[in-house]
Amino acid sequence: MGKVHFIGAGPGDPELLTIKGKRLLEEADVIIYAGSLVNPQLLEAAKPGCSIYDSAGMTLEQVIETMREAAGGGMSIARLHTGDPSIYGAIREQIDELDRLGIECEVVPGVSSFTASAAALKKEFTLPDISQTVICTRLEGRTPVPESESLESLASHRASMAIFLSVHMIDEVARRLIPHYGESAPVAIVQKASWSDQKIVTGTLSNIAKKAREAGIEKTAQILVGEFLGDEYSRSKLYDPDFSHGYRGGNEK
Repeated sequence: MGKVHFIGAGPGDPELLTIKGKRLLEEADVIIYAGSLVNPQLLEAAKPGCSIYDSAGMTLEQVIETMREAAGGGMSIARLHTGDPSIYGAIREQIDELDRLGIECEVVPGVSSFTASAAALKKEFTLPDISQTVICTRLEGRTPVPESESLESLASHRASMAIFLSVHMIDEVARRLIPHYGESAPVAIVQKASWSDQKIVTGTLSNIAKKAREAGIEKTAQILVGEFLGDEYSRSKLYDPDFSHGYRGGNEK
């Protein structure tokens, strides 16, 4: 019986695929990839004779049947998901079906688009005296969001926020965040983080929707919100000369 490897493809740049993920991709007899989001350059790692399927036009049942047939033939299957598969990857329903069929699988993590977006901006989500919490969420659409996780409820914490799958509703996002973060709160939109055609738009909650429209950004983008995007913060205690820890003595008096 073959094995299914759920592989985080990373945000787009082929070099941001993990070493393990690249090895499994090169060894795979069958690759099933999320064609609407995964950079097709990653498929260049496929070995000759590898069967490649784009899951963008497939149902869950079709994906599982493809896996079942390949695993039954003793093949290695790479299921390539964008970013990190544990975040909006829809892998749980696949894993449960594979368990039911007695097919072994493993999950290989990847670089998420929200961390790639922070890297593109050269920003840190967790700045001392600014925020020590990162909220990853999305606006409700055809996929509902629990009432307790409404954008307004999460925004009340004023933590660093990464909003997925919502840039096409940026007006609504800004409207719902302003009462908590304020109109002048810094915002960044990163489209296709780490791709060769990456696009970055920055602004405030009061003008970001207009700027996004002017830039033609309607999908495949991260919305980052919070004062971590600003320039005010305190130094880290870890490297403070007046702070002692287990690896270094400080100058405390």
